[in-house]
Parts: sequence; structure tokens; C-alpha cells
Amino acid sequence: MEQSGIYVGIDVSKDRLDIAVYGKDKVSSFRNDEEGIEQTVKRLKALSPVLVVLEATGGIELPAVASLGAAGVPVAVVNPRQARDFGKATGKLAKTDVLDAKVLAHFAAAVHPKAQELPDASAQGFAAILARRRQLVEMLTAEKNRSRTAVKPVRERIRKHIAWLKEELDDTDRDLDRAVRESPLWREKDDLLKSVPGVGPVLSNTLLGQLPELGTLNRKQIAALVGVAPLNCDSGKFRGKRAVWGGRASVRTALYMAALVGIRHNPVIKTFYKRLCAAGKPKKVALTACMRKLLTILNAMVRNHTPWSPVCPANS
Repeated sequence: MEQSGIYVGIDVSKDRLDIAVYGKDKVSSFRNDEEGIEQTVKRLKALSPVLVVLEATGGIELPAVASLGAAGVPVAVVNPRQARDFGKATGKLAKTDVLDAKVLAHFAAAVHPKAQELPDASAQGFAAILARRRQLVEMLTAEKNRSRTAVKPVRERIRKHIAWLKEELDDTDRDLDRAVRESPLWREKDDLLKSVPGVGPVLSNTLLGQLPELGTLNRKQIAALVGVAPLNCDSGKFRGKRAVWGGRASVRTALYMAALVGIRHNPVIKTFYKRLCAAGKPKKVALTACMRKLLTILNAMVRNHTPWSPVCPANS
């Protein structure tokens, strides 16, 4: 249901910010640089919008989001697929930057996504280091794959690059560990999380940096947020297979690796996995269920400030 007030959508591209106000035809544009973001903030502060909505665009939106949030402008960053589906549902089949901005403004007025609390500077820095670690791991994997088929002169250069990337990865891991240890709150959460068999530094750091909601939501909400909650696909008498999609891919990836370790070394996850397989569940489905169960356990531990126990509560 649409409510009164000013709702704004911003389409973010590498070079430009297109700003649409719901109900208005004119779309303003500013450069996506320091000066342009400053002009955007000044304009939106003058409008005093109820909500400003942007899409998550791989980090390109972050400077604008941070500046708007620091200026006290309520901002929500939404999944691009959700916004695109909304546009199609309202008859906006074409796709341009201007149309996308208008769709986001309409989405803000109709859906009212919750404005996000922006992380403080230390949390933003931690998330940036964590993102850099993922990039280094991806580059390492790519270079290792290339070295297998590269001719000798090129292979030697690749090996040197691999050695450099490994050093960078080690330095990044040390930076992450230092950031965790310097924060009493993060240190407590990190100790709780790593008390669980199967949870190591990668998953713990990922949860700290990419899932600050851990411990504040119930089990259904946290599973849906990460993208490990099965969604129905039913219509009339048809009963389709339930599937998981959406959510936070980086968290899900780390959770997947932890679940693989958990089905071998965590007594609760191992028993749960065997029971599902014995009941005829495909291994992929059983592993996804283990991811969800592990996340639920971790959520309860952080919420209740209780360390790991084989009978650790996993409710709500």
C-alpha cells in the first residue's frame, strides 16, 4: 500500500547517479564521484524523503549509500532481482537507467523496504578487508588453473604471481584476525562461533562482516536472509520441488564449506545428515538442510551468548 510522503529511487552506474522521485516525471542525474555524491546528498536532504532505495550493484553503490546514511537520509539497498521483478509486474518491461530509477522510486512507495542501519567505520573496514580476501582467493584459484596449461616461460611468471598472492592472503588474514581481536564484541562472538566443530576463521569472519543480523532474528528470518530457507513452488494441485535462492551468496558459500566439514566432525550435524540420507533425501538436499541447521545453531548461540554444546538449543 502506497503512503504519502516523498519516495526516491536512485539507479547507480559506474559513472552516474540517476535520481527519480515517485510521482514526478523529471529525473535528475549527477556524476558518481565525490562531487556528484555531495550534490546528491544536498538535493535529497532538501527533499526530506521518507525513504531512498538503491539496488545492490557489487559495491558501486556503497559510497553513495554511506554518504546518504551519514547525512541522516533513510536508505534501503535492495536485491536487483526483486526490483526487476517488481518493474515487470507493474508493466515496466524496458530497461534504461532512467526507467530503473523510476521503478525503484515506485518500489520504495509501494513496498516500503526497511531502511538499513549503516555499519560504523570499523565494520565497513572489516567488510572491505573481507571482500579483498575473497578477491585474492578467486585470483589464486584462477592462476593455479592457468599454470596447469601454461607454457614454461609463462608458467614461471604465474608461479611468481601465485607466491605473491599467497603472501597477500596471509597478510589479509592477519589483518582480519587483528580487527577481531581489537573489538571486545567481535572477539566474544568469534570465540562463540569457533567453539563449534566445523566453524573456522573463514566462516566466523564472514558472519561477523557480512551477517551482522546474526543473533537478532529468529531461525526462519535468518535462514531466509542468508538464502537457505526452502521456498514453495505450488499452484493448485501442482506441488513443485522446494528450492533455495537469493540471500547473501558470500555467507552461503562459507556456510557450505563449514557444513561439509560438519557432516564429518560435528556430532549434531553428522547425525542430522545421516538421518536425512537414510530417509531418502538426496545428498545435496541433506547438505543444504545441514547448512540451515548449522546457521540456526550459530544464531541461537550468539543470541543467548552460550558456547557450543552437542545439545545447543536451536529453536527460534
